[in-house]
Amino acid sequence: MPSPPSCPSDAPRNRPRLAPCVDCLGADLAVRFLLAYGGAELYLASAPKGRSAVEALVGAEGVARMADHCQLGQRVRVPLARQGLARMLHWQDNSTAEAARTIRASDVSLRAWIKRGWG
Repeated sequence: MPSPPSCPSDAPRNRPRLAPCVDCLGADLAVRFLLAYGGAELYLASAPKGRSAVEALVGAEGVARMADHCQLGQRVRVPLARQGLARMLHWQDNSTAEAARTIRASDVSLRAWIKRGWG
């Protein structure tokens, strides 16, 4: 199975809820996946057939990597991960206002989450 897209060494990945997505998809695609499917319950097929919207977003290899990571045949609930997304969007150089609109949070909350950091 192909490895996930290379992820910059400074990419946020030490949050337990975000790490599987970032490890399987890479930082940029993980953000798009979490924004599209955060809070949803999904079934990740071990052998994707090209029919799912998730596969259209992350590709067959991405779905297969996530299915392998989540132990095949299980439904998974994608985390909302708003605080982690705030930090990832900030790391990707989005403005505070743009990131707040994207994750539907106030700029005050977003600044607090970024200030709190990854630790």
